[in-house]
Amino acid sequence: MFASTLFTRAVDPIIPKIAADLFIDVKTAALLSTAFTFPYALAQPVLGIIGDFFGKTRLMNISLAIVVTSTLVCAFASDFSVLVAMRVLAGLVAGGIFPVGMAIVGDLVPVHERQVAIGRLLAVALTGNVIGATVSGAIGDLLGWRGVFFIMGSFGLIITVLAFFAFRGLGGGQSKPFNLAAAAGGFRSVFADPRAKICFGSVFFEGTVIHGLFPYVALLLLAGGQTHSSVAGLVIGGFGLGGVLYALAVPFVVVRLTERKLILSGATCAAIAFVLIALDLPWYVQAGIFVVFGIGFYMLHTCIQLHATELTQTARGTALSLHSCAFFSGQALGPIYYGFAFSHVGMNKPLLLGAAVILGVGLVCARYLRHRRPGLGGDPGLADGA
Repeated sequence: MFASTLFTRAVDPIIPKIAADLFIDVKTAALLSTAFTFPYALAQPVLGIIGDFFGKTRLMNISLAIVVTSTLVCAFASDFSVLVAMRVLAGLVAGGIFPVGMAIVGDLVPVHERQVAIGRLLAVALTGNVIGATVSGAIGDLLGWRGVFFIMGSFGLIITVLAFFAFRGLGGGQSKPFNLAAAAGGFRSVFADPRAKICFGSVFFEGTVIHGLFPYVALLLLAGGQTHSSVAGLVIGGFGLGGVLYALAVPFVVVRLTERKLILSGATCAAIAFVLIALDLPWYVQAGIFVVFGIGFYMLHTCIQLHATELTQTARGTALSLHSCAFFSGQALGPIYYGFAFSHVGMNKPLLLGAAVILGVGLVCARYLRHRRPGLGGDPGLADGA
C-alpha cells in the first residue's frame, strides 16, 4: 500500500519541470494525471472481477510489478508521448493494488471493526502520499524530474520483491473457476443496494473537484511567484498529512461522533479549505490549509468507503473496484475541468464552486447513507443511522 501510493502524487510537484524540459505547455503536462487516472478508472471493474476469481494478493503482486517497471521507463523517456504511454500502462494496473487491499480488509475484518481497520490502512497509504509528494519536490529540485521517476521506481522494485514473499499464504490469494453468470451476479448484487449510486456518485464529485486540483497546485504557486518544486511538494504533502492525522485519530473519533456528524464535519472542513485556497495566501499558510483539506476529505471519504464495503457480501472486490472506478473517473476529469475553468473564468471561481460541490456531497451522504438493519441483507449488529 505504501509503495503504490508513493507514486500517486509524486508527479504533481514536478509538472512545471517536465513542461519546461520537454517544451510543452504546463496544462498539457498536467494531463499526465489524467493519463494515469482515466485508465485506472476504466480498468477497475475488470480488475475487481480478476481479484474475486483469481486471487486478490496474486493480483496485487503482479500490478505492483508493472507499475514499478513503467515508472522506471519514465526515468529514461525521451519525449512526452512515452511518458503518457507509461502513465497509461501504470494506471491500467494500479487499481489492482489499493482497492483490492480494501476488499481484503472487507473480507477479513468484521464490520464493527472495519472503520478502524480502514483508518489504519489509510494511514499507511497516506504516509506514502505525503512522502511521495514531499520527496518528489525535493528530488525534482536536486536531480530533475527524471531523478524522481528513477528513485521512486527503484524503491518500488525493492518493495515488489518483499511483497512477493510477504503475501504468500495470506488470505485472498486463492483462486476459483471463472463464471460469467457469477460475475454478472456480482454486479447486480452491488447495484441492488440503493446506497451504491450515492457512494459512487459522491466519490466521483470528490475526485473531480478535490483531486483534480492537485496537478495545478504547482501552477497556482508559480502564479504567486513560488518556483520551487519542493514547495509545491510540501503543500500537496499537507493534504496527505491531514489524512494521516485523521486516520490515526479514527479510533477515538468514531466513538465520540455519529457518522452523520463525521460526514458533515468533513464536508465543511473541505469547503472551508477551498475558500481559503482561493485567497492566494503565502505558501506556508497554504500548506496548513491543505492539512485541514486532507482532514476534511478523509473524514468524509472514509465514511463513504465503509458503506462501499457493505454493498455486497459475495463480490466485495467488484464493489470496491466500482467505487474506485467512480473516484478515479472524477480524478481523470478534474484536471481537464480545472484547465478549462482556470483559462476562462480565472483562479477563484472554480475553487468556490468546488466548495459548493463538496458541501452538497456532504449533505446528500448525511441524508441518504444508512447502514442496513439485521435481516435485510446487511451485517448483523448495525442499525439504521449508526
